Order: sequence, then structure tokens, then C-alpha cells
Amino acid sequence: MSRLEILEEITIEEAEQVLKEAQEAFIQRDVERILRGFAADIVIRYADFPEMQGLDALEAWLEARFKRQKNYQLRKTLRAVTGDTIACWFEGHWEDAVTGKQMQNRGSEFLTMRDDKIALWDCTVNAWEVGGGPTTPIV
Repeated sequence: MSRLEILEEITIEEAEQVLKEAQEAFIQRDVERILRGFAADIVIRYADFPEMQGLDALEAWLEARFKRQKNYQLRKTLRAVTGDTIACWFEGHWEDAVTGKQMQNRGSEFLTMRDDKIALWDCTVNAWEVGGGPTTPIV
């Protein structure tokens, strides 16, 4: 698939529904429900994790993630829709199951859709301890 090849036109309403479904499934930590939203050959580029491919890789990553995140809360906000791509901003809060610390994250996602499923998930995100200072090493 060429990066310029648009596979389908996504409406704003469809994009909002994709984000609502993902938000609810992540809050419920429902791995099977989450997986239903992704194409079998999903490509995941999530922050600084190595690129992942396929539902098996996504499932293993989600299971590990949810073991670490207790009481996960998530809010996704649609920012743009263009062709087959949804852009959103998100914010999450959880308790780290290992350290007990309250954590927070914010990021942006670009979701490329194919046949009503996410085929490419590009995500940039920063996470930090609530009340802690910035963690990005620029100053």
C-alpha cells in the first residue's frame, strides 16, 4: 500500500465511532474487543517500542500493558479525518501495578483504516508520574 493511496473515505461520524469504541474497550481492558477493531495484518508503531505486526503481537503487547496499568482511564479526542486516516489526541491515567505510582500520558495517534478496521496504528506518546516533572530530556 502506497502511503498516498487512499483506500477508503472515512466520515467524521465513522471516525468518532472508531475512537469511542477504542476508548471504551481500552477502559474495560477488553483485549478481544480491542483486537476486533484491527486488521489481521496490523502494523503498530507505538512510541519507542519496536514496530509490531499482526494481531498476535498486538495481543501480547496489550496483555503485558494491562498487567502494568490498574484502573486505566482514557479520553480520545478527534482532531482530523482525511481520506482513510483518523488523527486524534488522547490522555490517559492509571496506577502502576508494580510501583503503585499514579501515572499519566498524552499523545497523538494516526489510524489508517481498511475495511472498517485499523490497518496502521502510528502513535506518539509521553508518560510520566502524576505530580512529577517533565521527563523529556531537552532542558
